[in-house]
Amino acid sequence: MIECYITDRSSLASDDELLEAVSRNLAHGIQWIQIREKTIPARALMNLVRRALALPNPARTKILVNSRMDVALAAGAAGLHLPAGSIAPKCYRAIAPPGFLIGVSCHNLEEVRTAETEGADYVVFGPVFAPVSKTSDLIPRGMDGLNGLGEAARSVRIPVLALGGVTRDNAVTCLEAGAAGVAGISMFQTC
Repeated sequence: MIECYITDRSSLASDDELLEAVSRNLAHGIQWIQIREKTIPARALMNLVRRALALPNPARTKILVNSRMDVALAAGAAGLHLPAGSIAPKCYRAIAPPGFLIGVSCHNLEEVRTAETEGADYVVFGPVFAPVSKTSDLIPRGMDGLNGLGEAARSVRIPVLALGGVTRDNAVTCLEAGAAGVAGISMFQTC
């Protein structure tokens, strides 16, 4: 199972507190950490990513940067995570080093299939349930049905991670529906 901690410094008191949460997750051996700090300037984001990369990382957790390929490359991150509707992942491949992960956030079956066709290594799909850490205008997709998690996971060969309202209690249900793992803020930030 892939676990992905998505950072959210707005719910914490400081960057140091965010780095403490990153450090805890690194120590627990989580597979991926997505630095998703949309509101800070590039220089501050670069500093934050470099500080995260400098932390002890016994399990070789992959640090991914949200939206900013320039920062991801310059800092030496392991990958890039793109919001839905972004430039196609294959457009970034020419400048990405070997093994560099590129993922995409998806909210319906069409976006999941497009992400795979356009070269994504994985997708984060949701919201599966009502989000815990933020409000969303998107209707929860649930497990079944045309735009449900199960159908999304079955429709592609790349890993699909469940996002939105995922907790330790319902994560197993996501895996049973076909998800390769789970992503989230709340379940990892306060671990």
